[in-house]
Amino acid sequence: MKNRILLPLFLLTVCLLNTTRVAAQNKTVQSAGDVILFSLPAAALTGSLIAKDYNGTWQFTKGALLNQAVTIGLKYGLNKERPFGNGDRAFPSGHTSTTFQSAAFIQKRYGWKYGIPAYALAGFTGYSRINAQKHDGWDVLAGAAVGIGSAYLFTTPYQREHMELTFASWEDNYLLGFAYKF
Repeated sequence: MKNRILLPLFLLTVCLLNTTRVAAQNKTVQSAGDVILFSLPAAALTGSLIAKDYNGTWQFTKGALLNQAVTIGLKYGLNKERPFGNGDRAFPSGHTSTTFQSAAFIQKRYGWKYGIPAYALAGFTGYSRINAQKHDGWDVLAGAAVGIGSAYLFTTPYQREHMELTFASWEDNYLLGFAYKF
């Protein structure tokens, strides 16, 4: 479990610390990051509702509330100035914490098949914040850590109720089965 948390953080750190600052703001990248900020949490929440995974919906909600509380608390408590004089309250990146909380929820609840694309989108959002000169690498890295941590505190792997492992024995015979109800 520890490696599952450390691997995304390590990959993000390597990417962000090697990112150079862009002199001109790229509005397309920034806009795409803003769209992902709303789309990824909406997809995580809607997906759990479509799957009728109400336990997952509640887990996502608790993680999102904690994530926002910690992120906003750190922003106001530390009041770090943004790069290039673009305002204050830079640490941690709220865009990044929100998208990484959503990606971590998707990955832990539904597996890496869905988690890898979600983490890629979250990573792009972090990049978009650096590209827009709203954050530096440390702001984005901290946002990712807060987001992943808040999701992992509440999220458990999804167990479908219509799947069942069965076992039966009689005399010298044993039967192990897997039942799937459509």
